[in-house]
Amino acid sequence: MRTKITFLFTLLLVGLNVGYAQQDEECMTKLSIFHEYVKAKNYDAAYEPWMLVRNKCPKFNNAIYIDGEKILNHKIKNATDVKKINYINDLLKLWEQRGMYFASKTKKGEYAAKACQLMYDNRKILNKSKEELYECFDNAYKLDKVTFTNPKSLYTYFSLMVDLYDAKKKPAKDLFNKYDDVVEKVEEEVKNYSEKLNKLIEKEDTGTALTKKEGKYKKFYESYLKAYDQISGSIDQKLGDRANCENLIPLYNKDFEEYKNDALWLKRAVSRMYHKECTDDPLYEKLVKSYDQTAPSADTKYFVGTILFKNHKENEAIKYFQQAFDLETERFKKAKLANRIGLILKKKRRYGKARNYFRQALRLNPSNGRPYLSIAAMYAASANNCGSTNFDKRAVYWLAAEEARKAARVDPTQKKNSSKSVANYLAKAPNKAEIFSSGRSGQVIKIACWIGASVTVPKI
Repeated sequence: MRTKITFLFTLLLVGLNVGYAQQDEECMTKLSIFHEYVKAKNYDAAYEPWMLVRNKCPKFNNAIYIDGEKILNHKIKNATDVKKINYINDLLKLWEQRGMYFASKTKKGEYAAKACQLMYDNRKILNKSKEELYECFDNAYKLDKVTFTNPKSLYTYFSLMVDLYDAKKKPAKDLFNKYDDVVEKVEEEVKNYSEKLNKLIEKEDTGTALTKKEGKYKKFYESYLKAYDQISGSIDQKLGDRANCENLIPLYNKDFEEYKNDALWLKRAVSRMYHKECTDDPLYEKLVKSYDQTAPSADTKYFVGTILFKNHKENEAIKYFQQAFDLETERFKKAKLANRIGLILKKKRRYGKARNYFRQALRLNPSNGRPYLSIAAMYAASANNCGSTNFDKRAVYWLAAEEARKAARVDPTQKKNSSKSVANYLAKAPNKAEIFSSGRSGQVIKIACWIGASVTVPKI
């Protein structure tokens, strides 16, 4: 059977490589041999025939580089001291060769970042300084930002910047700019994978089953979204208090005159001041007004609304929020904006309006489960005000649990939060004994107030 597979694989290689001047019978034979060894994870046996093909026929087939990466990673993992360094350097060389011989199949940013990450992971044995490693990642990012997408490498890149800032080798301005660069890049990738995942979720919502291939893609998209969600939290944790109001306000005051007409600088400054809750300082209002004058947009109208809320002009603020929502045309950004508005209104206990925005966010980006949890939390917070009897009031928690469950169904990053919320709400709802005593098993309870929904009492 193995002979048959090897023969068919060889025939395939002949078909793929007819145009190569370097076509060589020995290379075809050895390539089929090392490929079979790699499939069996027998990397040590694969090493010798692989090296022969790599050295003799480097342009022969991209399998040299795909399988070679697996072989060398195995060698690195199991080697010690000098041999390990040699294998690491050889893997770096292999990626360079791949870029040389198979440029169209080698994404520059991706492989440059992989090289930097390999050196970072082995920085002690390679004796690499943080300055050298940061320069490596920075060059990779600048070389091809589009394909520099690996979540781990994006975090490492930013982490090194923070370490250099702490060592007084990078100024605060560079730190905050790099934070914005990396966060915006993460948001781009979240948008990319969310839009792909949304199409599959929308297909499932129509009652159409996903194909086997689509199911695999769904898991792939979910895994990347989970990874980006994790590093987003890690990036903010790494930045910590370095971007507090005490640091931001003097920096932005100092640079304001120079950048007061620079839309990107203003956007980042306003966003940073807002997220770090520096909105009570007069500088925040000055930045927002300048941003709105320089580049009026959905974004600027939203931030004007936050100022009006701060000044207790809530109805006027809500009008600006609606303007912002109406102005935004890009679906993913519109969903994100709707969720942000919903969170502000939720905090102000304007639950009905908040729910409308959360539902818009879910309609526009159905793979984000957070709005479901926000709606559930508002239901739970309203339980005491939405029922005439104690039983009816506590029945609201069933409705909250139903909403919280939906978050886990669509969003893998929220499964833990969803499970925790559901357990919390069900613990506050009537128990089996109370349902039995009430005689309302299986009945539908209409919930009044702003909720305006119904919930079915569990049958016992």
